[in-house]
Amino acid sequence: MSVEVTWWGHATVTVEDSGVRVLTDPLFVRRLAHLRRRRGALPPAEAARADVVLVSHLHADHLHPPSLARLAPGTRLVVPRGATAAVPGLRRVAAARALRITELRAGEECAAGAVTVRAVSAAHDGRRLPCGPRRVPALGYVVRGTARTYFAGDTGLFETMAAEVGPCEVALLPVGGWGPFLGPGHLDARRAAQAAARLAPGCVVPVHYGTYWPIGLDAVRPHEFHAPGQEFERQVTLLAPEVTVHRLGHGESVRPKAV
Repeated sequence: MSVEVTWWGHATVTVEDSGVRVLTDPLFVRRLAHLRRRRGALPPAEAARADVVLVSHLHADHLHPPSLARLAPGTRLVVPRGATAAVPGLRRVAAARALRITELRAGEECAAGAVTVRAVSAAHDGRRLPCGPRRVPALGYVVRGTARTYFAGDTGLFETMAAEVGPCEVALLPVGGWGPFLGPGHLDARRAAQAAARLAPGCVVPVHYGTYWPIGLDAVRPHEFHAPGQEFERQVTLLAPEVTVHRLGHGESVRPKAV
């Protein structure tokens, strides 16, 4: 297995497999509405270099048009079906940067160079908040090259998760959030460890924690910002001891060993 995973913070990850650079949910700003980046430097320019970009759902911290504007012209952008119609900013940046948009439903796939991207379901609110009511289902993705890498996006546990994802060597799982409380449709450290037990990947990289936090809430339940990665590692030891956890710092990379 020859794959390299780099975590840039939040849900933004680069997966390099078979010579293809896959970028997930790019977010390259220090501040977004009421959120500010509290840990890790802003990703460098190289973070925006990608052959294909996967957007899991329409929430502004995952589908961020100004960050997409940093992509090279002609980059392939994979989004949930209906996203282009639902988000005017996506249409504008796609036109300005000549991005090649592919819309997928769960179960559909597309080729991107030497890898294949397959969309899978996610249990998460698909609206473009704070306004609605147009609902576009959230997705996860399985990238298949020399390895099978599951990017969960934002999701809660759901009954068919393991069946839809199928066998995978690497899983990128959200383990926290950007506020002191997680609502439905999210994985905390314990539920993410339960997902790891169901999926049984060779290794997991925890994401979606320890990056952004609401302005003015530094003193409110600070352990929810700092602790999810370490707590996830502890929970995986209890629930799925055969799964290796690679807890990365911002900008750090790992090349998982062959499974």
